[in-house]
Amino acid sequence: MGSMQILNAIKAKVEVPKVMAKGLQFVEVYVRGNRVLALVDTGATHNFVSTEEAKRLGIKEIKEGGMMKTNSRSLSFITIISFNYSIIGLFDHFCRSDALRNYRLIIQFPVSVYRFNDDSVKVNDTSPPLSSLHSNSNSNSNKKVVCRDNNAMGTQKAKVSFHNPWIRRPQDEYKILVNNSNSPFEHVWLDKSEDGSRFIHPLEKYSVMDFVDKTVSNVEPVKPLPVESISFKLVQDVKGLKDLAAKLRDADEFAVDLEHNQYRSFQGLTCLMQISTRTEYFIVDTLKLRVQIGPYLRDVFKDPTKRKVMHGADRDIIWLQRDFAIYVCNMFDTGQASRVLKLERNSLEYLLHYFCNVSANKEYQNADWRLRPLTDEMLRYAREDTHYLLYIYDLMKRLLLSSSIDPECPETALIEVYQRSYDVCMHLYQKELLTENSYLSIYGLHAADLNGQQLAIVAGLCEWRDRIARSKDESTGFILPNKSLIEIAKQIPLTPAKLCDVLKSRHPYIERNLGSVVSIIRHSMQNASAFDPVALKLKEKHIELMAARNDANFANGEDECSQTSKIMVELKKSKDDVEELKQEIKKSYNENEKLKHEIKKSNNELAEMKKSKSEIEEELKKLKIQMGQWRKAAEVATAMLYDVAENKNDRLVGTQIDDECSKRKNGSVLKRFRVLWKCWEVIPHRSWTKTNACI
Repeated sequence: MGSMQILNAIKAKVEVPKVMAKGLQFVEVYVRGNRVLALVDTGATHNFVSTEEAKRLGIKEIKEGGMMKTNSRSLSFITIISFNYSIIGLFDHFCRSDALRNYRLIIQFPVSVYRFNDDSVKVNDTSPPLSSLHSNSNSNSNKKVVCRDNNAMGTQKAKVSFHNPWIRRPQDEYKILVNNSNSPFEHVWLDKSEDGSRFIHPLEKYSVMDFVDKTVSNVEPVKPLPVESISFKLVQDVKGLKDLAAKLRDADEFAVDLEHNQYRSFQGLTCLMQISTRTEYFIVDTLKLRVQIGPYLRDVFKDPTKRKVMHGADRDIIWLQRDFAIYVCNMFDTGQASRVLKLERNSLEYLLHYFCNVSANKEYQNADWRLRPLTDEMLRYAREDTHYLLYIYDLMKRLLLSSSIDPECPETALIEVYQRSYDVCMHLYQKELLTENSYLSIYGLHAADLNGQQLAIVAGLCEWRDRIARSKDESTGFILPNKSLIEIAKQIPLTPAKLCDVLKSRHPYIERNLGSVVSIIRHSMQNASAFDPVALKLKEKHIELMAARNDANFANGEDECSQTSKIMVELKKSKDDVEELKQEIKKSYNENEKLKHEIKKSNNELAEMKKSKSEIEEELKKLKIQMGQWRKAAEVATAMLYDVAENKNDRLVGTQIDDECSKRKNGSVLKRFRVLWKCWEVIPHRSWTKTNACI
């Protein structure tokens, strides 16, 4: 039916009835900033059911006249409806087209209407806010319209979406460039310490006491007028930003709040800044003016003479540093003040109710603040965040000065608030960096009960999605949500087809990289052994945590004995497994040590052998040198012997020498000397003396 309604939406005729009657819920819906009317999805499983089916489902029957609602008289199902059957008209709303506008359409035949007898209503809409109910009337009294039944449906609650997929990314819309590299964030507007190890915050020049205002005005603080009765200025251009900076320079104090969005950006984006003085109210579009905000507002926020009132400023301080290089000095945090005063709750919603008797609509706290243009409800919420902050500050300061139990130092509580606020301002933004243990911080990992192989896949996919998210400036949850990542690790799909089967919804970056993801899974499985001890430790820690939680519930009076016993049994089994694993690890360690000892021994022996070889080579070298010297000496002696052989005896000696040498041509030099010596003994002494003289 919804598809037929969309196809015929443009042909719809507007007809406002004169008489209103009980019927289905009829609401206003914003679709891309356009207000349209729509029927609410009640969660019914059938659009039309028979009386028998209604009874089977337990739906209460209310017999009354009614009219069906559609947007065309040509719908085929109208012609086959029998008036002898009671039917139920439960419609899905159809806000999915820019062409839709305000309309009411009526089919002119009576039907019986059934309603659920509970007060629950389910609204399935990804569009920005469902608003007030439409109940105008003026037309033919014989016609009846399906409209909201206060008794049957209960109070309509809007659903505010934090993730609107149809909104274009601000990075693309406004050419926003960010540095997502896996390196520490550089605070380029801050000086560094002398050793260069840290950045120096401008607040370090001052002490907490420089900001404490102990004076209390005799004039009772005046509550501001309601938000809707005071105008504000939406700053969307440089001229407006320049005027804002000038007015803040003339103010002594102002209230500040930020709206942020983490969807589809790696580090997140500050989408809106709300600023209120005592007399004027501003909303700054920080997406359009992202580059200009720092130069125009940096000095005002850093000025120690101007008090900035914020609530729960922990993240706001970080966002100001990251996106605009703004560092705050002299800040009063009403959230910290509520803690020092020990109020029942610390939220801004509670403070607005406690001090101002204002009921804040905090459902827009998680709205998608990237939306442009902003809806009226979003603008109202943004203004309300800072509209009353200065008034709350006045009241809190009085309470803090009067709550001190030390008469000699009545400002003790006030100083404590300023000290806490000072510490909040001193925090410096740090970029999230990928480390080898980053995967351990994935939400739901401890309870997933993964083994080493599955944990290795988690680590591999975590590294892959971090790399993609940084390069594309996307949130890791958009690339691959934690739940899907853990499910992939559990199923271990090894083909692209199986990977697609595991995914329950569309993930564009996974679909574009199916082969790469499967390769990562396969590669991670090869390193599974290194993750076994970590997986066991995670399991043990989770069991201990669950046991501690159950023990706490038991202490609070809840009967969890059976679950605690079961967990203790699992814990004991896990501990036994741990002990067994420890024994195996110890055994492996001993074997490893033994092997190391043998390797060390072999290395020592090898070193000794190398040393002996070196010594032998050195001796051999020396012997070769000596042999050369001896050979030369032998040749000289032989020549001298031949020279002194002047007679036959001399020739005999030569002959014997030649014979002996020929027989011993491969003999050593020493042996040749021995032969020469024997032959020399037969030579007369005269020849020897002459030879010696020649030498």
